[in-house]
Amino acid sequence: MESEWRSRLTAAWLIGADRRQHFRDVLGDLLLASQLCFSGQGYCFALARFCTEEDALHLTAYLERYLQQPDCQYDQHWAISALLHIDSQAGTEHASRLLVPEGLWHQWNDAQYRPSPPSRFMDELCALTDSLR
Repeated sequence: MESEWRSRLTAAWLIGADRRQHFRDVLGDLLLASQLCFSGQGYCFALARFCTEEDALHLTAYLERYLQQPDCQYDQHWAISALLHIDSQAGTEHASRLLVPEGLWHQWNDAQYRPSPPSRFMDELCALTDSLR
């Protein structure tokens, strides 16, 4: 079980790279469950690559749950970056209510040992993946 995160992470990256959207709900459920370290990074990447309203809803559900738990440092940075990517591509504003001053993101981030602002690194990962195809 300890090494299972590697196979899940790899599978999620491959699913995202190939945009196999039929895995959307499975990945969203696995992200929300947050059972294994690191694998959530791949789930966030795949959902960002799919880039639909449904993916934004999965990411938002994850963030709403885990941003309320400051002791949990899971994949919040990956999820907010994926959500920001979807917002920029789809012209939506799902992340905006989480990022308002004193909102969930800021409350969670301020409680971290090394707080950092939300990043748009998912834009670069998705662009790099597109360039390799």
